[in-house]
Amino acid sequence: MATFLYRLGRFAFRRRRLVVLVWLGLLATGVAGAATLSGPTADAFSIPGTESQRAADLLGQRFPQAGADAGSARIVFQAPDGQKLADPANAAQVRQSLARITDAPQVARVLDPFTAKAISADGRTGYAQVTYDVRAQEVTPEAQEAVATAVEPARAAGLTVEYGGDAMQVQDEQSLTEVIGLGVAAVVLLITFGSLIAAGLPLLSAIIGIGIGVSAITAATGFMDIGSGTPILALMIGLAVSIDYALFIMSRYRHELSTGLEPEEAVGRAVGTAGSAVVFAGLTVVIALAGLFVVDIPFLTQMGLAAAFTVVLAVAIAVTLLPALLGFAGRRVLGGRIPGLRSGDPEASGRMSAGRRWGRFVTRRPVAVLLVTVLGLGALAIPATDLELGLPDDSTAAPDSTQRKAYDLLSEGFGPGFNGPLMVVVDAAGSADPQTAASATATAVRGLADVTMVTPPTFNPAGDTALLTVIPASGPSTTQTRDLVQAIRALPENDSTEVAVTGATAISIDISDKLRDALVPYLALVVGLAFLLLMLVFRSLLVPLKATLGFLLTVAATFGAVVAVFQWGWLAGLFGIDGQTGPVMSMLPIFLVGVVFGLAMDYQIFLVTRMREEHVHGTAPRTAVVDGFAHGARVVTAAAVIMTAVFSGFILSGQTLIREMGFGLALAVAIDAFVVRMTIVPAVMALLGRHAWYLPRWLDRLLPNVDVEGETLRHNLPTTPNPRTPEPAIH
Repeated sequence: MATFLYRLGRFAFRRRRLVVLVWLGLLATGVAGAATLSGPTADAFSIPGTESQRAADLLGQRFPQAGADAGSARIVFQAPDGQKLADPANAAQVRQSLARITDAPQVARVLDPFTAKAISADGRTGYAQVTYDVRAQEVTPEAQEAVATAVEPARAAGLTVEYGGDAMQVQDEQSLTEVIGLGVAAVVLLITFGSLIAAGLPLLSAIIGIGIGVSAITAATGFMDIGSGTPILALMIGLAVSIDYALFIMSRYRHELSTGLEPEEAVGRAVGTAGSAVVFAGLTVVIALAGLFVVDIPFLTQMGLAAAFTVVLAVAIAVTLLPALLGFAGRRVLGGRIPGLRSGDPEASGRMSAGRRWGRFVTRRPVAVLLVTVLGLGALAIPATDLELGLPDDSTAAPDSTQRKAYDLLSEGFGPGFNGPLMVVVDAAGSADPQTAASATATAVRGLADVTMVTPPTFNPAGDTALLTVIPASGPSTTQTRDLVQAIRALPENDSTEVAVTGATAISIDISDKLRDALVPYLALVVGLAFLLLMLVFRSLLVPLKATLGFLLTVAATFGAVVAVFQWGWLAGLFGIDGQTGPVMSMLPIFLVGVVFGLAMDYQIFLVTRMREEHVHGTAPRTAVVDGFAHGARVVTAAAVIMTAVFSGFILSGQTLIREMGFGLALAVAIDAFVVRMTIVPAVMALLGRHAWYLPRWLDRLLPNVDVEGETLRHNLPTTPNPRTPEPAIH
């Protein structure tokens, strides 16, 4: 591996104009495709194999007029204090508003509160149901704006009017706050290298890679349904790893230059050594993200594959485009010094760095350090025991948004269950008397606990399928509503009648259950494959085991913090989510596990490969730990700060999943880099000594030698600088 990458790096250096033109051509093609081929993104959750999805499919076949997959909105009207909505003046305003909405684009039908008897007990609040003739994600901004315009006269007349529903969700646009990490990355790179050129090249290569990846994903929206969060998530992960991978190779290149090598040779050796770690680190991230296919949830698999695509691009750019850019920069990456910042190579300076001092401290007191850090992470993980999962709804919208206000008005006027109605489908196609079968089901549902109302059965034109709307007494995300769904599904059935439950609330429950069931096989696949990969890299059994256990500590502590902030509301105001707490997004835990595992292994590989490199070259075990840590600490610190900053910028996103993912990833990277990899890892390595690198001889013979440390290069290349060094033979 090291030899191949050495030759690849030198090739890119010599053919730098060709390499740069190829990448710029790919960028131009991607941008052109995104501008001409892109389509709308989707927000629908389709979960094949679940009961709620089967019920929705059955409705689509036999009950198309029910609009099971059509977008819908609820317009909530409230009369001023002391008045009723049915008062002539107020009722006239409501009807006029709804008449204007009926004529709005894409509206299929409007059911007013007086006809549907959707008026609260105190007579002040009522709601109208609006059904569209397209799916929620296909409702245009013009159609949404028509609703806002239609209700303005009623508001001006003194009525409180708010609206919500899936058709009223505003598509989250990319904002400057979500790429704030790019500015932080620039500052960290300047501090790390003390050079404008050295700091600018990783940023430039990352921007090109992200431009290609996101534009390609955007262009793909014209051919397939892609979730609105997919491009943002790909940007989040791709940007972070792109900068980090370029940072590691740039750091090694500057080190090789400082030893007196010519630029071409320095590039070859940097790509052959640090580039090997980049390839394997990227491979762990790709394994973790692509492994989401085992969950068998299409939109989650899609998000994982899109993010994995940007990671592959980041690796390819780091080992090809960056060496080409270094061909133009040459030794100038050591120049362009910024006053007040050190630009020399800390590995070659001979000074006692902060990393070396910390490494010595940890290895002198490994037991005490382990106890303190493990107990601290364990305390942070305690809230994870109260983890609740669900899908976002209007209850987690911003407190000042019309969606949140409509949700609160409905809860106050009708009870929390009106925000999460259940759709019960009675398939009586095999029954001799479908009417009786449907009525019996409605009676049975009314007798269940936590039921506020059950509408009379509504039949399809064929008369063989009935639809009941059930209003729970509790809110959509409560345990009581979950129990009610399970109780309806457990009602006795016979050969001629089947009962199923669907709707947003039932879908949310099914997603949570499916993700929970898939977590163990997903962990087994990802951790198993990554364990094998790390065993190849480190030629050890204990180092991969230690890396995996450290990852589990990181995940547990991260879950605990996510629950404390997003579910319990601790420090919610600090993160701009005050008043928006609720269950954690159902897909967050499994997606966070995949991404964090990949990123955690990045730092494991970058840090421990330098320890192994020192050990392979004959250094005593504890000294190898300190030396390897000292060499890698500065650049790993910079990489972790950059990645944390990039992810933190996404906490300000308007999408719940992206906001929670940004917080979780930022915290996980900080915990894993600074607590696990830079504290627990050297402590454990010091305790294990030579045993850390134990590998049975029979297994050592079976495993291929990937040579991440560049040992082949050391044996085949001269130790003295020589600009005409021949390329080594491949072994």
